[in-house]
Amino acid sequence: LLACRDSQLFIKDLRFDGVPVRIYLPRQKSASKWRGVIFFHGGCGIFGSIRGYERICRYIASKSDSVVVSVGYHLAPEHKYPAQTLECLAATVHFLKAAETYGVDPARVIVCGDSVGGTYAASVCQELKHRTDIPKIRAQVLIYPFLQALNFNLPSHQKNAAVAFLSRGLTVHYILKYLNKDCSLKEQVLTGSHVPESMNLKYKKWINPDLIPEVFKLGYKPPLPAPFLPQVHEKVQELFEPRVSPLLAEDAVVCGLPDTCIVTCEHDVLRDDGLLYKKRLEDNNVRVTWHHVEKGFHG
Repeated sequence: LLACRDSQLFIKDLRFDGVPVRIYLPRQKSASKWRGVIFFHGGCGIFGSIRGYERICRYIASKSDSVVVSVGYHLAPEHKYPAQTLECLAATVHFLKAAETYGVDPARVIVCGDSVGGTYAASVCQELKHRTDIPKIRAQVLIYPFLQALNFNLPSHQKNAAVAFLSRGLTVHYILKYLNKDCSLKEQVLTGSHVPESMNLKYKKWINPDLIPEVFKLGYKPPLPAPFLPQVHEKVQELFEPRVSPLLAEDAVVCGLPDTCIVTCEHDVLRDDGLLYKKRLEDNNVRVTWHHVEKGFHG
């Protein structure tokens, strides 16, 4: 569908390095260069579109006097993982290199995304950390992001297991669908049978209910350990890659990430992913702004 007309914005459909994007440029002239926002939409990597997020991208562009680039990455499972992350990365690199063409200050470009879009934003920042041939991302904005597939038994998973729109079971079902895996593995992944003890011990310092503030653990009951199933682990190896689980990136990567804003919602299975990444970033001396929506829910 074509972009709608807007009295405040020029809206164009383009391709950045072959990736479909919709760019929102303020009509009003500016004495200085614009800020830039690269936006990755949510939808578990299998739903969503540029068109579906047009209202929010217009709003961001108008309210923040920014040039917004909405990235229309191709969806899984037809376009196999990691095509989505790679397309987000390619579009970001293209825009950083061409920012001045659109009147944008390349030193004032942020990446932003909701849900899996937050995953892509976090992943892009991690992958660009060592790049010296392009401008640095100024900041990342992660709106109730999905950040780890190691533990689906954190307090927020338990508390919001049956919340409408994104239940605990649907979360894992969509992840398996996104990775083109057998969705019948859902129950084993939910219980944690896909994770060997050695991996649980390695990542306990980063993914652990003990790291969640007490105020978010009221009524939480730690589940009994599930038996490890090597055959399940073997089939879902991608779950442990930082492109799927940015929380599993090493400290050498995390310490160099840009300023971060994290939005969490109380009634959201993914709430604790945001809380854990917040702590992880702060422990690595990354400046974090956190906004918690007490009555908010995913989507």
